[in-house]
Amino acid sequence: MQKLQTLKKSTQKGFTLIELMIVIAIIGILAAIALPAYSQYMAKAKFSEVMLSTAAAKTAVEICAQDQGDITDCDGGSNGVPANTSGGTATSAVIGSYVQSVSTTNGVITATAVGAAATANEGLSGETYVLTPTYTAATGITWTNNGTTTSSCIAAGYCKER
Repeated sequence: MQKLQTLKKSTQKGFTLIELMIVIAIIGILAAIALPAYSQYMAKAKFSEVMLSTAAAKTAVEICAQDQGDITDCDGGSNGVPANTSGGTATSAVIGSYVQSVSTTNGVITATAVGAAATANEGLSGETYVLTPTYTAATGITWTNNGTTTSSCIAAGYCKER
């Protein structure tokens, strides 16, 4: 009788090897799915800084277009439009950590992300975000991010065409 009680106490004291291998396999599968999705999410979040860097120029171009009656004189550094800026890197930010440059020519605003070398391969590789205004005196300015021919962020999946 004592042998039976002793045998019952020592039968299971932990997990079997197969149970541990199943847990490791499940963790591996989840990691294989989650890491690429997380990398894309992080790159989109960093590119949002590039898109937001156009806000001051957008407002200035809208005011310039109302004052001038046209967008052809709404260039960086004139008629109240902020001067064109460039030279940002992840370690030496001019505009932001992930913004290389913002320029305005005839009302068209182009923001460029830093390249892969500047961000230590953190996902961005010099994608551009181009906002093109359409001005009418009756409705003001309508902004478009017009296609993959001008904005490379659309092909990269960081912004949407609008």
